[in-house]
Amino acid sequence: MGRRIHKALHTYQVVVHYIGFVHAPRQRVFQPRERVLMRYRLLPLAVFTLLLTPLSFCQEPHAFTLSGDYPITHDPSIAREGNTYYVFATTSKASEGQFPIRCSTDLQAWKLCGHVFDTIPAWIREASPTTKELWAPDISYFQGKFHLYYAYSAFGVNTSGIALATNDTLDPLSPRYHWNDEGLVLKSTREDNFNAIDPNIVFDAEGQPWLSFGSFWGGIKMRRIDPVTGKPSPADPKLYSLAARALPEHPDPPKPGLPADWQAIEAPFIVRHGGYYYLFVSFDLCCRGTKSTYRTMVGRSQQVTGPYVDEEGKPMLNGGGTQLLTANGRWLGPGGESVLERPEGDILVFHAYDAVTGKPALQISTLTWDNGWPHATLGTTGESK
Repeated sequence: MGRRIHKALHTYQVVVHYIGFVHAPRQRVFQPRERVLMRYRLLPLAVFTLLLTPLSFCQEPHAFTLSGDYPITHDPSIAREGNTYYVFATTSKASEGQFPIRCSTDLQAWKLCGHVFDTIPAWIREASPTTKELWAPDISYFQGKFHLYYAYSAFGVNTSGIALATNDTLDPLSPRYHWNDEGLVLKSTREDNFNAIDPNIVFDAEGQPWLSFGSFWGGIKMRRIDPVTGKPSPADPKLYSLAARALPEHPDPPKPGLPADWQAIEAPFIVRHGGYYYLFVSFDLCCRGTKSTYRTMVGRSQQVTGPYVDEEGKPMLNGGGTQLLTANGRWLGPGGESVLERPEGDILVFHAYDAVTGKPALQISTLTWDNGWPHATLGTTGESK
């Protein structure tokens, strides 16, 4: 709200100077707020109202128009090193390597610039023979190197695992560029009421890393991470629960061999903003082409471990969540989201499905904040063939 007022004051000064109410040199446009407010009292009410109307657009989110190698991007995670943005995505074709990387210097024109692994690591093939590709990368930087957390599993089961790869740099032209396989972070089994996929690292106010994760079953979970090893901290073995879907009054029976659709919550991503931690999640179903029903939801908490509530105060552990993104006529199922916090403004990257072909593509929106809640938008341009 403060930024809106500041922009309003600046706009009033410029327009008033232009129409002749204030005959001041151009360099005097930026004046103390008290003097500006005094000038407001001299303006006719009609002019005041006219100038106020368009200012609501100053903080409206906007979608980027993308070109190049942005289609067939799923579960994107973004980082910036130097002047280059790097987006990591779920593997789409095993023949192209595991975790394709897309690069851009302007967030609009994208190109493929490599991948993390040539093939699935041998230890994952042994631990999970049914895994066909690696999923849901999450990129972060701490302890002097980039950490890429990712998942291995098979569709519809919770015999899953989260693993870690590290690199000193994201620049593929650097002699220091090399992905190191750090092995298993944690796993889930048939006996567990959670699914160890969709990892995300967040740092609390003290700089302590935490790993959120989860899909269906008992919902979104969290473990404290040892910053040196990148693995779960032995100092805090607790498994925290952050969010879950509520059991409907008349649930549909689960499909054979799959969890019930009403349990559909996944893809957590947490950011700290303005004294709160914001938990972004995806509700409903992904990966079903034109039948995908993903939508992006959010809640917040004053503690990284929760409890998280939505804008109406409903706990996310009881199915709460404020809707951030849903389908439009061009794109379906927006979800698999991640946030990049920047001095020049935060952005949200996510995927959505082409309403004609059903294939996923990268989406990018500015992430704006109003009254303590984030806002983003789904564009209407582009395609994924």
